[in-house]
Amino acid sequence: MYEKDGEKYFVVDAHTHFWDASPGNWVAGQEEYAKGWIECFHAYQGLGPKETHWPIDRFQKYSEELMMHDLFEAGHVDKAIFQPTNLRQWYREGFNTTETDGALAEKHPGKFLVNTYFDPREGDAGMKAFTERVKRYDCKGVKLYTAEWRGDSRGWSLTDPEAAKYLAKCEELGVRNIHIHKGPTIWPLDKDAFDVSDVDHVATDFQGLNFIVEHVGLPRIEDFCFMATQERNVYAGLAVVLGGLMHARPKFFAKVMGELMFWLGEDKLIFGADYAIWEPKWQVEGFVDWNMPPDDELSDFPPLTVAQKKKILGLNAARLYDIEVPAELRLDAPEVVEPVGVPNP
Repeated sequence: MYEKDGEKYFVVDAHTHFWDASPGNWVAGQEEYAKGWIECFHAYQGLGPKETHWPIDRFQKYSEELMMHDLFEAGHVDKAIFQPTNLRQWYREGFNTTETDGALAEKHPGKFLVNTYFDPREGDAGMKAFTERVKRYDCKGVKLYTAEWRGDSRGWSLTDPEAAKYLAKCEELGVRNIHIHKGPTIWPLDKDAFDVSDVDHVATDFQGLNFIVEHVGLPRIEDFCFMATQERNVYAGLAVVLGGLMHARPKFFAKVMGELMFWLGEDKLIFGADYAIWEPKWQVEGFVDWNMPPDDELSDFPPLTVAQKKKILGLNAARLYDIEVPAELRLDAPEVVEPVGVPNP
């Protein structure tokens, strides 16, 4: 829980990872791609404040103790949601897997929710394994990387017939939250495979699911906003928006937030720190302090209220994931009235 100026914020970090990209986990013959991937991630960290930058060796593989400190001790996070990224073509044990995340969540009850993944290219065997993971870790969401390589395939689309089978299985299993990486590319994945154009098709077909577009389709912010405003079950995942823009590109950050607020509104924006690219502490504190700057080019966009920031930082994700919010941290929390002048009987 974060408190500032007498206001208390329930913080849900809806986009976090526990990865191993150290050289010992690189697949033989794929070292160029494994190394390039994590170095690209590391370069993105440079968009945060200088004092938060890590050396590459720590960034490749960080400790459980460091993560718990950065999220829950220093970072103001009340609940964190793991978003896996397999990349088994380049990493022997996977980059950031459901199993690794699940093991850490079991060691720290009440701290994490564990999402899993599916890949429609895995066919029937993949469907069976997906179902087992959902039941094993009580998953309420999935994280999808439509640009992930698999053999000779360099990506897939949500509109693929096999993908529809998995989405139908999600509805059947109660996996309601579909997080999709649709944003800045990471070398060597193909940028076009992250295009948002396949989201509106499945959002219309599967209205029992929530589609959280991670990184809001950047750099395609206008395409995303116009699509998301017509689809009532499409949400904006703010990982990269805060971590990548709030410090390094403040004017662009204000424009992106203004467009998101105008088209989607505060009920459909979901905070995510994208750890370990960026730590949550400076993002939470910075966003609470931030407001729309007085700039003629941004005059279309009103300032954010405290209530709107509370929704974005945690209450929206809590609603999607049925997370219990302490009564005093809800927006409808009853006002405490001090008794005045009531004599004792």
